[in-house]
Amino acid sequence: MEEIGVRTLTTSGTYNFNPSLGELVLYAYSLIGIRPTSILQEHLQDARMATNVLLSSLSLHGVNLWTVDLVEVPLVTGQATYSVDPNTIFMLDAYVVSSGQDRIITPISRTEYASYPDKEQQGFTTVFWFNRQLSPVVTLWPVPDASVTTSLKYYRMRQIQDSNLQNGQTVEIPNMWMEAFADGLAYRLSRIWAPQMSQGLNLQAKESLQLALDNNIEQANTYITPMLSSYWRN
Repeated sequence: MEEIGVRTLTTSGTYNFNPSLGELVLYAYSLIGIRPTSILQEHLQDARMATNVLLSSLSLHGVNLWTVDLVEVPLVTGQATYSVDPNTIFMLDAYVVSSGQDRIITPISRTEYASYPDKEQQGFTTVFWFNRQLSPVVTLWPVPDASVTTSLKYYRMRQIQDSNLQNGQTVEIPNMWMEAFADGLAYRLSRIWAPQMSQGLNLQAKESLQLALDNNIEQANTYITPMLSSYWRN
């Protein structure tokens, strides 16, 4: 009987696959039948615009986990409203720091804030209103009292960084989003350069995007707390 040996793997041992935007653009054009030797300056101009429009649209599908970071804002007694970095898409979990302890605060709508009779009331902050203007701000209530709370901390989802073709720049997306990005880019470019292929590429782009979105979640349990009244200080 012939003895079956142990198979030896000859993998690379590296995890460096991170193609430049230029490489992804060439691949996207190949998907619509335009070979690299046929690409003109107009193709590159359209690709740059399509790339950044695509990245903007990715922010509309939920929280992009790789763009979430923590921001800390010192609080000033009697000041309710604070500037927010314009590249902030969403404010997520927020909490205030009081005597070295963190206490969660919850979001409210513009309508709910408008309903408060005393918007200048000072005390321990319990809620925040994120006013999403071109120059966004966050308003806290009750208005911070520096003797009670010292700073606001919040996780936010920021805008994905711009992408450019110069100097071999890469795209600010994780590895598992590469296919979704390339398929989405190919679809957008096909609408300009190969409209006869747009329908099929649109279906493929949607499938790749959904697969990426399904895996763009935190692996954690969800807990529902029906009552938090005892959590807040009077």
